[in-house]
Amino acid sequence: MLDESLLDAPEALARADTRGLLRAAAESGARVRTAARHAAEAGVADLKPDGRPRAVLVAGPGAAGSCTADLLGALSGGNIPVSLIGPTGVAPAPGALRWALPGWASPLDLLVIATPDGTEPGLPRLVEQAYRRGCALVAVAPGHSPLAGAVAQARGLMVPLATSSYGPPGVGPGYATTPLDEPPNTTATTTRPEEQPQGPPPEGALGEPAPSGGHPHHTTPPHIEPPGTAPDEVTGPALPGTLWALLTPLLMLVDRIGLISAPPAALQQVADRLDRVAERCGPAIATYTNPAKTLAAELAGALPLLWTEGPVAAATGRRFAGLLASLAGRPALAADLPGALAAHGTLLAGAFAGGADPDDFFRDRVEEPEALRARIVLLHDEPAGPVSAVPAARELALAHETGFSELEPDEGSPLERAAELLAITDFAAVYLALAAADRT
Repeated sequence: MLDESLLDAPEALARADTRGLLRAAAESGARVRTAARHAAEAGVADLKPDGRPRAVLVAGPGAAGSCTADLLGALSGGNIPVSLIGPTGVAPAPGALRWALPGWASPLDLLVIATPDGTEPGLPRLVEQAYRRGCALVAVAPGHSPLAGAVAQARGLMVPLATSSYGPPGVGPGYATTPLDEPPNTTATTTRPEEQPQGPPPEGALGEPAPSGGHPHHTTPPHIEPPGTAPDEVTGPALPGTLWALLTPLLMLVDRIGLISAPPAALQQVADRLDRVAERCGPAIATYTNPAKTLAAELAGALPLLWTEGPVAAATGRRFAGLLASLAGRPALAADLPGALAAHGTLLAGAFAGGADPDDFFRDRVEEPEALRARIVLLHDEPAGPVSAVPAARELALAHETGFSELEPDEGSPLERAAELLAITDFAAVYLALAAADRT
C-alpha cells in the first residue's frame, strides 16, 4: 500500500527520510562536480595512454561493481569489452567476498575497482593479482581505506571517492565528519606482508612509467574523507548519489582512452541536467507536475515490468529494478524490447493482467489485500524510430488493459539522457520507499 497523501507533504517526507535518501538523490549533480575535481587532482586528465586496452575489467561489491560495469558498457557502445568480475563467497560474512582475474587477463587489459567502502579484504588481493599480471589499475574508493594503500603500492591510479557534503540525517546541513578543507590523516594503510607485491614494478597505469616512489600521480590526494562519513557510503549505489561519485572519474578515464566522449564540458552538462531533474522531482513539487512522484504513485500496488529500448535505457532499467528491491522492497522485472513482448506476454494475460477479475466478482473484498497487477514502465533513451518496438509495446499494453508509464529523456548527449533517466528513477524509487504504508 502507498500513502499518496505523504507524497505531497514535504515535511512528512523529511521526517520519514531517516536515511537521507532524498538529499542524496538531489545532490547527484554536486557529486559529479566534486568527483571530477578529485579525478583531475589525482592526475586522470594528465594521462597519456598508449592506446585502448583490450578489455576493461570492473570489480566492486554489490551494485557498486555491477551498475558501474553495466553503465560503462552501455555508454561505450561496444567499442571494447567491459566485463564485470563477480565476487565469490558468503556475502553476509565480513570479508568473505573474493575476486579473481580471468585467466586471460594481461598487461593489455585495464582493471577498474569501484567501491564506496574500500575495507573489503578481497579487493587488495585482487590488486596484487593485477600487479603480478601487469594489468593497468585504477580505483575509486575512500582515500583512507586499505584498498587505497594497496593501489598505491601496486603503482596504480587512486581517485578518492567524492563523499556527501552532509552527514547522518538529523544533525543538519553543512557538516561532514572530516571538513573538506582539513588536511587528511597521514597514517598510511598497507597490505599485509604476505600480500606485498614482489619483483620489479610494472609500468604505471595506462602506459605511463611509474616513478620509483610509488603512486604515479598523487601520493596524498586532497579532499579525502575516511570511509563511512556519509549516510549512503556503506551500501553503494543502491542508494542515490554514490553512483555518480564512482562513475564520474571512470568516465574521465575512458574519455582519455578514447572509449567514451566525456570531456569536462560534457560532465558539466551532466551535472546541470541532474540539477534540473532534482528541481523537477524535489519533495516540494506537487505530484501532478513531478515525474518521479507520478511514477511512484502509478507503481503503487503494481508489479513493474520494466521494458527498455537502447543500451543506456537497459542499464537504467536493471538499476531501477535493483533500487525498487533494495529501497522499497518491491519486485520488478526488467527486459529489453522487442524480447520483452514475448518474455512478459503471459504475465499480461494471466493473474497479473490489468483487466483480470476474480471468479467471484461480488465477494466482499474489504478485508482482502489489493491484488497485484502488472504495469509496464517503458524506458527508452532515443526517440522511437521506424524500426522501434515502442509502438508495439504500447499496443500490447492497450490490448491487455494494462497500465502503461513511459519515460523518455529530453534531447542531449547520451550522457545527459542517461543522467536524466537515472535521476528520475532514483527519485521514484525513493518516493515509493518513503510513502509505503507498511514501511518499517
